[in-house]
Amino acid sequence: MTQKRRFIFLLPLVGFLALAALFFVQLKGGGNSARLPSPLVGKPIPAFTLAELPGAQRPAFSDADLRLGKVTVVNVFASWCVPCRDEHPMLMELSKTETLAKAGVRLAGLAYKDEPAKSLGFLTQYGNPYALIGVDRSGRTGIDWGVYGVPETFVVKGDGTLAYKFVGPLSQESLRNVLIPEIEKALR
Repeated sequence: MTQKRRFIFLLPLVGFLALAALFFVQLKGGGNSARLPSPLVGKPIPAFTLAELPGAQRPAFSDADLRLGKVTVVNVFASWCVPCRDEHPMLMELSKTETLAKAGVRLAGLAYKDEPAKSLGFLTQYGNPYALIGVDRSGRTGIDWGVYGVPETFVVKGDGTLAYKFVGPLSQESLRNVLIPEIEKALR
C-alpha cells in the first residue's frame, strides 16, 4: 500500500478523534455553550406547575413558589444524563453553602423527561440537594423555559424574574467563578 493510500484510510479516524476531542473540551469546560443567549433572561418566568416526585419527601413547585421573595436556583436534570452525574457533587456543595442558605437561597430540581422512579433512584444514590423538586415527564415546562438539553441551571430572582441561565454541567470552576457570582447579583 502506498503512503498516500494509508493516509486516506487514516483520514476518517483522525477526523473522528479531532471531533471527539472538541466535544470533550466543550463538555468539560462549558465552552461557549454555557453562554448561550436566553430570551427569557430579565423577564418573568413562564407559568408552570410541576408534579411531586413520589418518595422524594420534598414539595413540588410552581411559578408561584418562585415569586415568594427568595432567590431560587433551578437545576434541570435527568437520571439518564451522564453530565448530570458529573455536576451533582457541585450541586451538593451548593446546597451546603452557608452564606447562600443564610440569604434564603433555595435549590430546586426539575426532573426532565425522566421516569419518576429513576429520578428518585438517582437522588437516592447520589444525594438530594434540592429543597423543592418537581417532575416534568413530558418536557413541556423545560420547553417553556428554553431548555436546550440537560443539565441546565437557572437563577431566578425573588420576584420571579429569570436572572441567569447556565447551559451544561457545572464544574468546580464554573460554580465558583460563574454561578455563585450570578446568585449573589440576584440577591442584590
